[in-house]
Amino acid sequence: MKRALISVSDKTNLVEFVKGLIANDFEIISTGGTKKVLEQSGIATISVEDVTGFPEIMDGRVKTLNPYIHGAILGRRDVVQHVAKMEELQITPIDLVCVNLYPFKQTIAKQNVTLADAIENIDIGGPSMVRSAAKNHQDVTVVVDSDDYTRVLEEINNQGNTSHQLRFELAAKAFRHTAAYDALIAQYLTEQVGKTAPEKLTLTYDLEQEMRYGENGHQKAWFYQDALPKKYSVSSAKQLHGKQLSYNNIKDADAALRIAREFDSPTVVALKHMNPCGIGKGQTILEAWQRAYQADPISIFGGIIVLNRPVDVATATKMHELFLEIIIAPSYEPEAFAILSQKKNIRLLELDFSTKDEQTGLEVVSVMGGLLVQEQDVLKEDPSSWQVVTKVAPTKEQLATLEFAWKAVKHTKSNAIVVANDKQTLGIGAGQPNRIDSTKIAIAHAQDHLDDKAVLASDAFFPMDDCVEYAAKHGIKAIVQPGGSIKDQASIDMADKYGIAMVMTGVRHFRH
Repeated sequence: MKRALISVSDKTNLVEFVKGLIANDFEIISTGGTKKVLEQSGIATISVEDVTGFPEIMDGRVKTLNPYIHGAILGRRDVVQHVAKMEELQITPIDLVCVNLYPFKQTIAKQNVTLADAIENIDIGGPSMVRSAAKNHQDVTVVVDSDDYTRVLEEINNQGNTSHQLRFELAAKAFRHTAAYDALIAQYLTEQVGKTAPEKLTLTYDLEQEMRYGENGHQKAWFYQDALPKKYSVSSAKQLHGKQLSYNNIKDADAALRIAREFDSPTVVALKHMNPCGIGKGQTILEAWQRAYQADPISIFGGIIVLNRPVDVATATKMHELFLEIIIAPSYEPEAFAILSQKKNIRLLELDFSTKDEQTGLEVVSVMGGLLVQEQDVLKEDPSSWQVVTKVAPTKEQLATLEFAWKAVKHTKSNAIVVANDKQTLGIGAGQPNRIDSTKIAIAHAQDHLDDKAVLASDAFFPMDDCVEYAAKHGIKAIVQPGGSIKDQASIDMADKYGIAMVMTGVRHFRH
């Protein structure tokens, strides 16, 4: 008879799979909870202790680490010396290993998990058996995922054994399985010891979906989810309606959610191509929507919309008038959802906004030949610490407006300029190779709505005074910028010339 060793933490479809093996003349070795489940289903099993002749010790930490297990898995059937040694030592070969590992991921995902708990859920014997079987896939079938049970049984039923091709595929999957498991353990323990720049970076992600295409139609793409996804993220949002998100949709939605995270009062963010095209705030979400729309009624067409309040009927009715790609909100009133879902292709997503201030992870960006890793830019600044550098100081109302504009420019591609009043963005200049062009673009967009409340925010310092002069000549009354240029004084003098209030934050917000 052939032998299968079965020891799984995930019991999905376990009994049916094992019954299929038994029907093909396999005898079953098992241990622990797996053995108990099988025997409760009337399936006779051989205990690991009966195979090894050695008892389980140290609270189960040592039970399968034994030559009668690993010799049975690793022994090559095509090497005469291996076969002879197995016969000499009476080691019965194991032909199939079905193992998945202690639930380390599920353990560390729990609130208030202790380090001791996490360590006890680090599997040692399981990965060893999986790796052994995968290494010897020439002779041994290794199964780590219940999704593969059907394929394995079909081949065994049809031809008496699995094909080499299937064993090879399952071996590669097994090494991915153990590599991801070890990577998660390494990440967790590295965080526990406070190491911020380890000499080896271990990352693991789970395939969420294959994209229809990438940034362009000729590019293939895939969406991988963090093994421990953040609750406030695109990957955790629930899609209620519409076609599959595209590669660009996901990037834009992520950018819009980062902006929305900045605001607590009713706010609507409209975004196109990784840049905000309108941000509006109000007493109600309808008021916030109207202001976000008015900020740039042209660019919002085909945009991504994030609302940090439930969508009501009045707001849904207004949004329904436009072509929008995605709407993300905490929830939708039933009638509001009915209005929006009349359009077949619009994507409607629901997300828990109460988690927006959860601890953020690292940003990882690929470059040719490597990765760049950095903390997310989630700095929460205190406007009361900003330095007034001009003769005229901003009023209390202007300071609040400058704070709003500063949050908007923080999430606009550099070189970035944002013009805003106390209710909405008015004009946004993004991604230009020089700052004066961004200034001209922002003011051109804002020119029909400029009033005495209009302010300007710059994500980095002014290299010369031309931006300040241009802003002053177009009615800007207050400016916020980081400062730090060797020509700061020229910009300050220009602001004083026109009676503009200018504050310096001391912190820039480049976004490339």
